[in-house]
Amino acid sequence: MRLSGKTAIITGGARGIGLAFAQAYVREGARVAIADINLAAAQAAANSIGPQVIALHLDVTNQASIDTCVADCVAQLGGIDILINNAALFEAAPIVDITRASYDKLFAVNVAGTLFMLQAVAKAMIARGQGGRIINMASQAGRRGEALVGVYCATKAAVISLTQSAGLNLIAYRINVNAIAPGVVDGEHWDGVDAHFARLEGLAPGEKKRQVGAAVPYGRMGTAEDLTGMAIFLASSEAEYIVAQTYNVDGGNWMN
Repeated sequence: MRLSGKTAIITGGARGIGLAFAQAYVREGARVAIADINLAAAQAAANSIGPQVIALHLDVTNQASIDTCVADCVAQLGGIDILINNAALFEAAPIVDITRASYDKLFAVNVAGTLFMLQAVAKAMIARGQGGRIINMASQAGRRGEALVGVYCATKAAVISLTQSAGLNLIAYRINVNAIAPGVVDGEHWDGVDAHFARLEGLAPGEKKRQVGAAVPYGRMGTAEDLTGMAIFLASSEAEYIVAQTYNVDGGNWMN
């Protein structure tokens, strides 16, 4: 019960990694707001976990939606102790085929959405005066470029940089900002990634997943549950002295 008495908001929490985080946080004693652009899916996810979880609508590309979501979370849960910035999009294309529409969409969600959600929650935390924890979801893709994933890699590199800057700025208010960089995580998200590579590289469905899983030093792709320990740790009192760091949880794919 390391998060007993704490409240958390998780963006993009209706499925996948975000949902696994919500389940893990409740097991550790927290109350959780699942914030998602798909309110029906968020409500279904909340109902599947129990009364400790509420559902909120959130479009991280819309400032009014961000402000309303944060205000509703504060009103319903009494404050925000923890934010997990998990909402993100993925697309892939060779450099010569990248479109401005794709670039704008990914940066609007992955970078601007992360920044302005972080900002809104930080303001609420500062006003409350009890500090807090902010955990951004980066990626091993933010550690290096990939031939077919230029824009997504750039967005996740920006998340790592934002984590450093926000961490240095907000620790003055006892708000610890850190990030998690997953590797290849099996599930609905990577089903979509696999489909992109099947189209771009002429692979059979599932072949890219097989290849990347075999290449992980640990010997398999990760799961959402492999990430929950780090998410709990960074939100807990045990991480009090950790500021502006990005932790790889990737089975050994990348070493700092």
